[in-house]
Amino acid sequence: MMLAEQLKKSILQAAIQGKLTDQRKEDGNAQDLYNQIQEEKKRLIKEKKIKKAKPLPKIEEDEIPFDIPENWMWVRLGEIIELQSGQDFPKIKYSDTDKEGIPYITGASCFTKNGVLENRWTMYPKCIAKRGDILLVCKGSGYGKITICNLQEVHIARQIMAIKQSEHLNLLYVELFWMARIKFIKENGQGLIPGISRDIVLNLLIPLPPLAEQKRIVETIQKYLAEIEQLEKDEEALAELQKAFPGKMKASILQQAIQGKLTDQRKEDGNAQDLYNQIQKEKQRLIKEKKIKKEKPLPEITADEIPFEIPGNWIWVRLNDIVGKTIKRGKSPTYSTTGNVLVFAQKCNTKPGKININLAKKLEFSVLKKYPEEEFMQSGDIVINSTGNGTMGRVGFFTDKDNPDKLKIVPDSHVTTIRILHDFVDSKYVFYYLKTLQPLLESSGDGSTNQKELKPHKIASLCFPLPPLAEQKRIVEKLDKLLPLCEA
Repeated sequence: MMLAEQLKKSILQAAIQGKLTDQRKEDGNAQDLYNQIQEEKKRLIKEKKIKKAKPLPKIEEDEIPFDIPENWMWVRLGEIIELQSGQDFPKIKYSDTDKEGIPYITGASCFTKNGVLENRWTMYPKCIAKRGDILLVCKGSGYGKITICNLQEVHIARQIMAIKQSEHLNLLYVELFWMARIKFIKENGQGLIPGISRDIVLNLLIPLPPLAEQKRIVETIQKYLAEIEQLEKDEEALAELQKAFPGKMKASILQQAIQGKLTDQRKEDGNAQDLYNQIQKEKQRLIKEKKIKKEKPLPEITADEIPFEIPGNWIWVRLNDIVGKTIKRGKSPTYSTTGNVLVFAQKCNTKPGKININLAKKLEFSVLKKYPEEEFMQSGDIVINSTGNGTMGRVGFFTDKDNPDKLKIVPDSHVTTIRILHDFVDSKYVFYYLKTLQPLLESSGDGSTNQKELKPHKIASLCFPLPPLAEQKRIVEKLDKLLPLCEA
């Protein structure tokens, strides 16, 4: 529970126990006030403005929940209020469009940030509440909520009760009392659809102070609640900051790392241009040995494509320049309930950032021959979800630890795999770089709104900052230590 909420409960409880205000002799006592209320009720009954109510049971000693000042008294709420219920009247006609008559207020429309909402109107009002009356939702999901009517007149629906104004009672004090006792009140809700009956409201015990002290309690509480409301906003802002902090810190650290700002550049590392030349030489050897296919060269990187500056011994290359296998999506699989070859689907590359092979289905054995050996996933493969609302562009890193049973695994047609030339490039460094691009990848799909896909060519064409291999490893080592600290 947040501190603001705890304070609010404590202060409300202290208020209705008389601990926030002083008791003054000139205020008189609650017994005299109670007598005045009863006299007023008798007059209204005689004038046929209200009906005579059934007597409420005497308050027993074991019902009293706490001590109150000597000049206060315990009463049942029904003894000091006039309660009006929408349930006492038949359903009436209303309109959602024609603003004629008076507003028709339901439980759902009582509570907005700006107070009572006029969402329906009626020309046939029967159960009318007026400005300053308390509106109480007694049925449905919002039961127990309470507010002060801020419209001149409203017709209240069947799930609402109204506590009418009285010159002998400060209804804001009644509202504060209700807020302080809301947990107890809701625990006594009844029915399959939770609700508060008329009897619960009428029989509720309320500590009655003199009228002048009621006013002082309200003024004191309103001052405190304004401060608590600000504290609540501050706590919510802090909670949002705490929630967002790990992600923002991770993004910042990753960005610093792939710009060469977390590591030193050492002369003995050599330079990335020599490394790039070695990679191209290795690729030519693999093409000659028919282990990989020769691909159409991608265009040179232009100055306006470069997103940030990198150290002098690094170079910008295309992602496709450093891979040992064509960047492509898997095949559309045929599934089976048996077998020991798994199909890596989008859901295996989970939102929290971990690989979960337990979510993989099994591949039909008869189609296994369609998959050449290089199509099986290997430790160090980077996976990118290539389709799907909410999953497209998600980057994952597959290792042997994710496959403890050492099963053969193939990607399905919605997953793109990237396999790096491990002798020259650290695949985890590439993974970390692609994680910084994940927001870009998530928004880079082609096609219609519901059928967007991230095409392998777009991934292959990505600009990639290539450091010397030794520095790549230092960057990975640093990130492996720092990123878990963000969560902690």
